[in-house]
Amino acid sequence: MSHIVQLDPRSPDSQTLRRAAACLQEGKTVAFPTETFYALGVSAYHEPALQRVFAIKGRMFDKPLPLIIHGESMLEEIAVQIPECVRSLIRTFWPGPLTLIFKASEKIPPLLTASTGTVAVRDSSHPLARLLVKEAQMPITATSANLSGGASCDSAEAVDHQLGDRVDMIIDGGPAPGGLPSTIVDLTTSPPRIVREGAISSELLRPYLT
Repeated sequence: MSHIVQLDPRSPDSQTLRRAAACLQEGKTVAFPTETFYALGVSAYHEPALQRVFAIKGRMFDKPLPLIIHGESMLEEIAVQIPECVRSLIRTFWPGPLTLIFKASEKIPPLLTASTGTVAVRDSSHPLARLLVKEAQMPITATSANLSGGASCDSAEAVDHQLGDRVDMIIDGGPAPGGLPSTIVDLTTSPPRIVREGAISSELLRPYLT
């Protein structure tokens, strides 16, 4: 049985939250709820931990790992060449289910980007995801907490069923909303390109992508 801990999104226990953040800082794996599904988190900067994510999921190394951050200052650490026109897009739709692809800074390991030189980032609107990143003080991975090709998990129990004790900690924050995944927009092209339409429609985004 994985180490499952309970955290109330409305009033999370600060000691448990600090323990989860410490796990990430130590290079361990933590599954947590987001505004879509449960995600599998490790430090964006810890290569052995990143390797574990690929091994746990059975994920191919040619598939990059997305990140979640907390605030624009953290974005500055991991992305370069952030177009000024993107700021209004960020301030309108973050935090929320919008993943943006930027050119990656030198701080990001090539393993995470699958050697593409780009990084996919979002600022999650789920309170536990936001607090976890803020407490850990670093970007963390937000790939779905499931086996590659398996069903996305909307509960801690579903994560435990698929991944079991391969995950160091599972934060049970209640059911995740599920539904559509985040919308993905590639900002490294001109004009920006919607890679995947999800929870935020192309109609809402179009005025910001011209």
